Amino acid sequence: MRDFVIRPLTEGDRPWAGALIKREWAGPKIVTRGKVHYPDKYPGFIAVKNDKPAGLVTYNIVGKNCEITTMNSLKENIGIGSALLDAVKDAAKKQGCKLLWLITSNDNTHALKFYQKYGLKLVAVHRDAIAKSRRLKPEIPLTGKDGIEIRDEIELEMIL
Repeated sequence: MRDFVIRPLTEGDRPWAGALIKREWAGPKIVTRGKVHYPDKYPGFIAVKNDKPAGLVTYNIVGKNCEITTMNSLKENIGIGSALLDAVKDAAKKQGCKLLWLITSNDNTHALKFYQKYGLKLVAVHRDAIAKSRRLKPEIPLTGKDGIEIRDEIELEMIL
């Protein structure tokens, strides 16, 4: 039995969500496939543990596709990330989506492992796409986790 709850992101959560996104994503906006997103304005789900936020996922539905725009688990290895993804997957299905997808960067090996274990499949590597993203968001660092140069967008998806 899990000791946290997942609930929809509310307007009252938006200041916290905006601060988390700004801190964890190098500013309030993110860029995927050349599109600028402001995920603090998107629908999402929040994980709450001991009356405190412990995770956040935001998503954007366009047509029959649901893109996960941000994903942060603040307490790892207790099921928060999977529960947040389950919530988005359920919401996307209810809205008639046929595809759940996301972009991560090549340096994010921890997330790549997590997403693949969850069941998302690697479908594309967009080589050197981060250089284009930096034109829209110069705050994207040159190197990321484990000192790996951030250069490629990696696309993963799940058929719903």
